[in-house]
Amino acid sequence: MESLLIQNGRVIDPANGIDAHQSLLILNGKIAALGAEAEAKAGDEIKVIDARGKVVCPGLVDIHVHLREPGQSAKETIETGTKAAALGGFTTVVCMPNTTPSIDSPGTVALIQDEVEKSAAINVFTTGAITKGIQGDELAPIGSLHGAGVVAITDDGRCVQSNELMRRACEYAKMFDLPLMDHCQDYDLVGNGVMNEGHWSNVLGLPGWPAAGEEIIVARNIQMAELTGTHIHCQHMSSAGAVNLIREARDKGIPISGEACPHHFTLTDAALAGSAPFWEKEGKHLLDVIKMDFERPEWESYDTLFKMNPPLRSGSDRDAVLKGVADGTLSILGSDHAPHCGFEKEVEFDSAPFGITGLESELALGVMRLYHTDMMSLSELIRRWTEAPAKLVKLDKGTLSVGADGDVTIFDPEEEWIYDRMDTPSKANNSPFHGWPLKGRNKATILRGTVVFEA
Repeated sequence: MESLLIQNGRVIDPANGIDAHQSLLILNGKIAALGAEAEAKAGDEIKVIDARGKVVCPGLVDIHVHLREPGQSAKETIETGTKAAALGGFTTVVCMPNTTPSIDSPGTVALIQDEVEKSAAINVFTTGAITKGIQGDELAPIGSLHGAGVVAITDDGRCVQSNELMRRACEYAKMFDLPLMDHCQDYDLVGNGVMNEGHWSNVLGLPGWPAAGEEIIVARNIQMAELTGTHIHCQHMSSAGAVNLIREARDKGIPISGEACPHHFTLTDAALAGSAPFWEKEGKHLLDVIKMDFERPEWESYDTLFKMNPPLRSGSDRDAVLKGVADGTLSILGSDHAPHCGFEKEVEFDSAPFGITGLESELALGVMRLYHTDMMSLSELIRRWTEAPAKLVKLDKGTLSVGADGDVTIFDPEEEWIYDRMDTPSKANNSPFHGWPLKGRNKATILRGTVVFEA
């Protein structure tokens, strides 16, 4: 833990309604003061960071990250994944339970916590599985997982299909005051689908995955939340119908929330036909906010870097997700950072695993697509990465309140740059945004007063 004085930045803290150019003081790893008081308390020997032209905000929080450890360390480790998070501006991540073994016992939670203490670059919190082995057949010991320190339960990567089992999981989650996060996917409808069911699946001859496969489970979850009083968080929403269902339910006061990922509010299923159809059909105005000279990125059809779960959907779905983030229906942003080995993606599209990396580009894509298009203020956008996710999983994070941990992100909302998927400390580089011009870039990540990344 170190002490820092951050000067000349635009300090934005949605949790406290702060948006002003002022100084921020961190002493002994804690937020000590803001404004004139920060300058007065700093002392002559303190380390100073000049944040002129930059935004200073609470350390960003991503509650949907796959760190792959234990058991899948060829793809990612806690050390490499958290370094990638720090590069992207995140000081806190919550890891998913689809590891090997899955996080369905206190012993596995303890194993992860031990490794976090040894090698993590930032804060790491853990989810527990809803079912044993995330197989959807038998409840995991939710009470014991809560006692071991998990902050939520989820079978992410899979979806509990049994409504009766889901009800019992909700009841246990309510008992231990844990949110339940759900990967919304009806297996009967999705079948062997590998991309969105629609025009482009027909053109490409790939098995389609209807949006209804997501929407039916979202509707189920709304009913379960209303029945049990448990807060259910619907992960990585991708369809217009799902967004509308969540909006209506939230208007009724039902304890339901939704999350969006940058790939779902940026890309569409046209991208699977290659770059030319995408830019012609769905991406015409996507990069209009970029002022520098650049060439539009190019890629071939059937590129497995564009294969993810849930899949990229239509332009109208993408626009609905954007609107859902902007109006607060989808109150949380997450990356669904899902690293894979290179060889795993170098196969036929049908055979490739689902998932992309995202921690490194998440901030820039959000700033470019939502702030620079005037859909959201910076304060409201930052809220989606700070106060909102921290509140859902009940973490004392996402704020610059005096006394809080000195976790801070400093980013330049105006910097234009080209994303290189190879420029990462992650073990994986399976991002579809290689070569993309972006606007907005993290410049420093501070953990309890210590700079863990600086550009």
